[in-house]
Amino acid sequence: MTSITPARRPSSTPVLRTALVWGGIVTVVLLVVGAVVGLSVGGAGGLGSALAGVAVSAFFLAVTAASILIANRWFGDPLYVPIFFGIVLGGWLLKLVLFIVAIVVLREQAWVSPVIFYVALVVSVVASLVVDVVVLLRMRIPSASDVSLPTDPDEGDRRS
Repeated sequence: MTSITPARRPSSTPVLRTALVWGGIVTVVLLVVGAVVGLSVGGAGGLGSALAGVAVSAFFLAVTAASILIANRWFGDPLYVPIFFGIVLGGWLLKLVLFIVAIVVLREQAWVSPVIFYVALVVSVVASLVVDVVVLLRMRIPSASDVSLPTDPDEGDRRS
């Protein structure tokens, strides 16, 4: 792996890190709110269902950002593009398989209230999307980032 200086990191790295941090904070808030609402609406089964719905959503939504951050470690390497897409696609395939397994396993559990689980899952996904939009709107990223323009061979290097 090629050593990367902080100036050579992709401009998406701070956005993804910020989204993961704020997503984690929102997840903790949703876990608390989901626990209270789930317990009051459905008892112990509602509590478990709400916590499971928020946890499943948070895990699967964080995998994409984390896989991109991991793939960005190879930024500047000649094989960056295939490595990037291999890691991100692998993360998406892993998420798909694990999501199907989680739904099948949780569906068979007697303590799961499907309505509470579904509502917690949807609320968590919507909250994560809101976090992503707010982070993207507030981050200051140049319109043409991660680009270096070639120099004019007739004029020489204009950086001086």
